[in-house]
Amino acid sequence: MSDRALQDIVLRALADGPFRASREWQQRALADPVRVERFARFLARHFYHERIVHFFKYSRALARVTGRRPEAVLRSPAFDALFPTMVLGGRNTARAVAGLVAGDVVHGAAAARVPYLKELLRYESAMMIAEAGPRVWRDDEPPGPDDGAPETVEGTALLELAYDLPAILPQLLGPWADVPQAPARPITLLVARSRHGRVTVALADSVVARVVELADGRRTPEQLARAAGLGPGELEAALAGLSELGAVRFATGS
Repeated sequence: MSDRALQDIVLRALADGPFRASREWQQRALADPVRVERFARFLARHFYHERIVHFFKYSRALARVTGRRPEAVLRSPAFDALFPTMVLGGRNTARAVAGLVAGDVVHGAAAARVPYLKELLRYESAMMIAEAGPRVWRDDEPPGPDDGAPETVEGTALLELAYDLPAILPQLLGPWADVPQAPARPITLLVARSRHGRVTVALADSVVARVVELADGRRTPEQLARAAGLGPGELEAALAGLSELGAVRFATGS
């Protein structure tokens, strides 16, 4: 085995809890298992600390009202319980960590002062989940063909909200004495990630919502247009925009 292959195995062990517990890793006896586990947990806390602080920055700004800092969950028994199944950067792990954060922050009587707090946490969780998963690391890797059946990319989310959160998000990060109040008007937001890992949030109209919900990788564009009740031009425009954001891709072999 080459030095590079050996290095890759060790890195995988540090990032992948199930792999650390596997016979494949343990029978190699490459390092002291106690030290490996301790360092893996250190890396995991550092990795998710950065993501929680970034993606939950708005609810973090409300900590002086809620009394809950999102990153505090990293020292909780519930977070420790995730270690055996944790895969750093994996979408399932991101979903689990985001769920712990949301559940912890929304708990407590102080949250009643922020009527949109649950929706804010859904919004922040969706961004963290969308950001996770494999991505393209090199700019010269070409995208896939655009003549297959459209399918919604895993991690893409449509959020139907009762409060217009984008209207007050910048205010939350600025100075304020009274909690900024979000207008109570329904909106739909699309959360998507590009192939290179850039997360985008955009307002979604009914056309976009129907396409995202119906694009399953089995319907041809013609079938999708009929199911969504759209004309060819409407569907083409919607797919072009969604593909650019990373919300939709085109399945091959259709």
